[in-house]
Amino acid sequence: MGVDCYRFGGRVAVVTGGARGIGRGIAEALRRAGADVHVFDRAAPSGEVGAAEDGLTFHEVDIADSASVAAAAARLPKPPVLLVNNAGITRDRSLLKMSDEEWRSVLDVNLTGAFTVLRALAPGMVEAGYGRIVNVVSINGLRGKFGQANYAASKAGLIGLTKTAARELGPKGVTVNAVAPGMVLTEMTLALAPEVRQKALDEAVLTRLPEVADIAAAVLFLLSDAARCVTGEVIRVDSGQYI
Repeated sequence: MGVDCYRFGGRVAVVTGGARGIGRGIAEALRRAGADVHVFDRAAPSGEVGAAEDGLTFHEVDIADSASVAAAAARLPKPPVLLVNNAGITRDRSLLKMSDEEWRSVLDVNLTGAFTVLRALAPGMVEAGYGRIVNVVSINGLRGKFGQANYAASKAGLIGLTKTAARELGPKGVTVNAVAPGMVLTEMTLALAPEVRQKALDEAVLTRLPEVADIAAAVLFLLSDAARCVTGEVIRVDSGQYI
């Protein structure tokens, strides 16, 4: 297969949490590859909801609310065949000090939200006989992380959802995979104390941490027909932090 596999002209994509950071990078990469990209995000740019900005259409959606997701799905001009579940939040605190709300809110967005969007959009893919779904998880869903019981549990659950959906939707022509970043050099992480980033770099076996473009490249591969025989997989993009 050649470079045509990475051209998404005529295909509709939804990216959750695509207003900034990794999600925005993925949405823009899809737009550059020709997709009609719709961003579901609670923090959609002011004044841009329902309008295109740089080729992206923003929808103000609370993915933890199934009614909000259903309404947004109904407004799409065409059923999407590409979905990236990227939206996620953190509420870090050690396990014994974590509140009910800190636990619940992270699970509601990171896991239940991904389920809600997948459930709303997958029927259109099944009807089309074609679909590509990528869930953005985390290496901390594979290994755990101090202070992130809620986040790690949500991402571990999303890995389980990925594999189950791959089994259920595969016979219908839909692949479902996950990308697991480690620390990524986003605007948020670049604002952290240098010693925090250094700790992640010390874990890595490569000499640099991933950038947003590195995550987007892995996501686009899994969305492309180059990965037509890949499903139920978790691809780590972490400069070797996990190993």
